[in-house]
Amino acid sequence: MSYQKLSIIIPVFNERQTVAEAIRRARIVELPIDREIIVVDDGSSDGSAEVIAQLVDSTVRLVRQPANGGKGTAIRAGVEVATGDVVIIFDADLEYDPRDWIPMLRPMLEGQARVVYGSRFTGERRNMLFWHWVGNRSLSLLTNVLYNTTLSDMETCSKMIDTELLKSFRLVSSRFEIEPEITAKVLRSGERIWEVPITYAGREPDEGKKITWRDGFPALWALVRWRITPRRSLYRS
Repeated sequence: MSYQKLSIIIPVFNERQTVAEAIRRARIVELPIDREIIVVDDGSSDGSAEVIAQLVDSTVRLVRQPANGGKGTAIRAGVEVATGDVVIIFDADLEYDPRDWIPMLRPMLEGQARVVYGSRFTGERRNMLFWHWVGNRSLSLLTNVLYNTTLSDMETCSKMIDTELLKSFRLVSSRFEIEPEITAKVLRSGERIWEVPITYAGREPDEGKKITWRDGFPALWALVRWRITPRRSLYRS
């Protein structure tokens, strides 16, 4: 594959304090290919959309959702309008570092992979709460058992994927279960996922972190659901 442009999809819901900095970091990181930044405001009520609107230019595009539909809904909206050859999902909460996109791009540009995940468990990180760690590791273990792989971090939000491959899937998840849905469909397609160590500065609930232990149950069901679903149903008709 000859990858020429990276589409950076930033789903946003009430991130007024951090979204401008997230966009700035996505803009300034030096990349070996072109970029477009697609910021999807998922019905924010805190003024995030107004902050984003002030930053729109030739490289930053704002997609507004009329109401909050969840992270999965925002990602799907961003994928629909992406024009790059590669997509990276980048949360606006500053937990992830765009400088990690450079080593993530390498195996794609060298033709070694079409899907690269940034693993939070093999690089430098701010230690997360114990039960968050247990939940993440448990979901990765279940993924490995169900899909015959050896992922260290299925739930990572730093997923870099060939756009043609990603757009071939019929993505339906609305909330955080979009992460296991993407992973399941990538693995069911026969693609092997390349993992690269990344840095991670996770937030805590009192700092605005939105995902909770309750989101683990839909993620678990998503892994099982997409494993038993007929393969033809995974793709767009």
